[in-house]
Amino acid sequence: MATTRSAGGAATSVDTGPAAGNSGIRKLSSASGGGVAGGVAPSWQSCYYCTREHFKSISDFVNHLRNRHCTREGGSFVCRYGFNGVCASLPLDGVSDRDYDAHVAKYHVNQHTREMPPEWGVYSAAQNLPAVLNDPSRGKQSNLFTKKWGEHFVERSHVPPSPRLPDITHADFSVYLGSIGKRYRWHERRQQQLERDKPLENGAQGAPGPGSGGQTPTHLSSVPEIFLKSQLQLHHPATFKQVFPNYMQTSVSSPESHQQTGRQLQEQLSHYLDMVEVKIAQQVSQKSAAFFHAMTTQHAILAEMEQAADQVRQLRAALAELHSHSVVDSFKVLRFAQRRQHYNLTLDKLRLMATVHKTQPMLQLLLGTQDYVAALDLIGTTQEILSAELLGIHCFKHLPMQLSEMEKLIDKMLTTEFERYAAADLNRPLTDALRETDSVCAEEDKLVAIVMGLLRKQNFSFVQAYQQEAIATIRAIIKQLLIEVLARSDSDQEISLTGHGEQALELTLPEWIALLQRSSQALVSILERIKTVVGIMQQTADAAVGAQDAVNLIDSEAFLSPGHHEQLKNQLQQLLQAVCHYCHERCANIVSPQSLERSSASEQELFQLSEIVDQFGETTRSICGVASVPLQLALKVQASRYAQRFHSERKQKLSLLLDQERWRQVDIPHEFQRIIERMAAGDYAKPEMGNLISNGTGNPVLLVEGKQPYTLVSASLMLIRMLYEYGCSAHRLPLLASYHARNVVDLLRCFNSRSCQLIIGAGAMRVAGLKTITSTNLALVSRALQLVLWLLPKLKEHFQAMSGYETIERDYQGHIKEIENKIHGIVSERLAAQLDAWEARPPIPSQTFRHISRHLVKLHEAIAGVLPEAQIHEIYGVVHRNFKDKLREQLLKLNVNNNGGPQHGVVTSELTFYMETLRTLKALPAEQLDNGILEEIWLY
Repeated sequence: MATTRSAGGAATSVDTGPAAGNSGIRKLSSASGGGVAGGVAPSWQSCYYCTREHFKSISDFVNHLRNRHCTREGGSFVCRYGFNGVCASLPLDGVSDRDYDAHVAKYHVNQHTREMPPEWGVYSAAQNLPAVLNDPSRGKQSNLFTKKWGEHFVERSHVPPSPRLPDITHADFSVYLGSIGKRYRWHERRQQQLERDKPLENGAQGAPGPGSGGQTPTHLSSVPEIFLKSQLQLHHPATFKQVFPNYMQTSVSSPESHQQTGRQLQEQLSHYLDMVEVKIAQQVSQKSAAFFHAMTTQHAILAEMEQAADQVRQLRAALAELHSHSVVDSFKVLRFAQRRQHYNLTLDKLRLMATVHKTQPMLQLLLGTQDYVAALDLIGTTQEILSAELLGIHCFKHLPMQLSEMEKLIDKMLTTEFERYAAADLNRPLTDALRETDSVCAEEDKLVAIVMGLLRKQNFSFVQAYQQEAIATIRAIIKQLLIEVLARSDSDQEISLTGHGEQALELTLPEWIALLQRSSQALVSILERIKTVVGIMQQTADAAVGAQDAVNLIDSEAFLSPGHHEQLKNQLQQLLQAVCHYCHERCANIVSPQSLERSSASEQELFQLSEIVDQFGETTRSICGVASVPLQLALKVQASRYAQRFHSERKQKLSLLLDQERWRQVDIPHEFQRIIERMAAGDYAKPEMGNLISNGTGNPVLLVEGKQPYTLVSASLMLIRMLYEYGCSAHRLPLLASYHARNVVDLLRCFNSRSCQLIIGAGAMRVAGLKTITSTNLALVSRALQLVLWLLPKLKEHFQAMSGYETIERDYQGHIKEIENKIHGIVSERLAAQLDAWEARPPIPSQTFRHISRHLVKLHEAIAGVLPEAQIHEIYGVVHRNFKDKLREQLLKLNVNNNGGPQHGVVTSELTFYMETLRTLKALPAEQLDNGILEEIWLY
């Protein structure tokens, strides 16, 4: 067999057997599979997308497309032979079986040129529909729903070249071309020389042709390719036409031309046959030595083969003997060892099955001893064994379901047992002292077992259930206590209780306080029980999480996660806070809105109520760690009502005293002197003494700080007593301090405004029946206001916070100034009236100046025993200035000059008499009582 290369470049094979000498042109086989020589391979020979698939016939290619690149939807076929599984000529439409075959034959089998799929790059990426709809830079698109979806749905924007990539030009390769150019040109010349030498070699080996009379070339390249195929089918028109190209084209009317063409064709075929025979002869001559060598060595080869066969038989016999004596026994030993291992595994399985079979009786035993954690652990372990090691055992196919039902039953049993335990523990009768000790938890072991089981099941709802049970117990206790209080009372009214245990009717204040006290004691007892139970729950949770400082309550490993432990801890703390808050709400309902509103509660009763509330609040704070507000708010509401009633009584009493006041000086009893001393020292611990003002004994003035006298009226004394009562009440009940502080400011404002209306507004003439408002009345009011001003800093210090303190101080100071203006205004008017009728002539002193002196003396008599000396000097200073101004006006009117004449002498004598009166009264400071007025009067 010789292999040559055809004109088209396809590899061919030539049969060079012994019978090829006189048989003509033999069949020549082309390895191209029937394709056109030198052309492109047909598209059906390979699949572009399945690179390893090659086909010998069209039917194989069609079957491949139907199996791998076609989908069937109902009775339709969809072609998927294309880029991304989409056929370019039949993209998405389904066709029938016949139309699919026609489509494959038209577009895939007979396709002469295969379209290459577009090469994908980063610039081929397109946007999807959500990206287009949510593009914030494009805004609302009007033609969005009229476009056809595809690669042109979104306008492609030009992507500029990357600035990071350099621009490659031909100059970048100049150095390489210069270095490789010389060797490349040498290679080209070498190839051209070889091409020129090849035809010469072929001509030297060839024989002349039939027409030339020379040697005809023997190279097979001159033989047409049609004669080199493996099958030469002359019955095909195309093959026949290629073998006899000009035979069928000659005219029928010229037989000579037919004969001539036939002879030429025969000569040509003979020439081809000669060439093939020459080539065969050359091949035979080249291989003759090897042929004769093979024939001579055939006998030696046969002898060697017989010897090899004998050796193989001996080797097989030895192997058979070795197998029977050594291998079989060894394999038996191994098989027996493996069988023993299997027996042991089977025995272990049977023992494990026996243990699993005893699970249910063991569960009953554990539940009987209330070891819920061990029971749940046994169920979990058994379920793991069934799912891992005993999977598929027929006798245990119902056991996993039974264990699941048993686990649910244990969970329900735990919940029921916990609710039953909580109800029994909380509803135990209280002790006689209504006070529990630390060991108040009944059946602690049972509680630990139940809680441990619930924690093992990670069922944390028991906290909420215990909270609801505790609230229900608290409600029942309050209702029972209220029934007992009503049963002991003598009331014949019908009892009606609400759902929370409060009464719809009313009780007396002592009954309410007694009920609150008993309720608080009972609730504290219940709260201590709850705190103890919660403590045991917390200890159990600590043991379940495996805390180092926790009490070892379980034998198994920790099963509670730190997250669940923290969650349970928060729930237990919230439980204590919620229960304490509920107790405060119920006690706040006991302190009903009508309890102090319709009864005259004493301060002692309010103090008792405050002590009960404070003690209960401190106890609940120590239990839950958080202060509860409802009961404190209820107490503050009652305190506010008491303070309002306390203030209303005293304010009304003060108003009545002011209306009945005669505005006369009274003696100061010793008890009021002690009250002032205590208020000055901030001592409000002792209660006020007596309720009546003794007019028989006492001091005429009130001494403040041991030296400053105050002349007062009875209303101001009662005001002092009331202020002391406010301070004592705030001292005994700090809860009332803020209310009393506001009420004191209101009381002082009432005293100021009412005294102003009665004295300056002359209301006392109508109310109290006074004939006139004298300077003494004004001075007494001023002195009372001054005493209040002195008390204001002491009151502010005692109450610590007095809103409106600055306003009251300004009002009182303004009122005092207004009284002073009223006093010297009255005297100044009278002096001005006397000076209007005065004339500078004898007698001296004139009647006018005698009246002026009398007015000054009366004013001094009215205010000297009431006002302090400094205030008297201030009042007389104003009167003196007004006198000098009026006298200057009169002198100008009378045209009296400082000329030493008779009138000037009269004026000097009158002023000397005036100044002597002031010196006698000591109405001005000593430095202002000289005779400087004799010169000042003439200064305009």
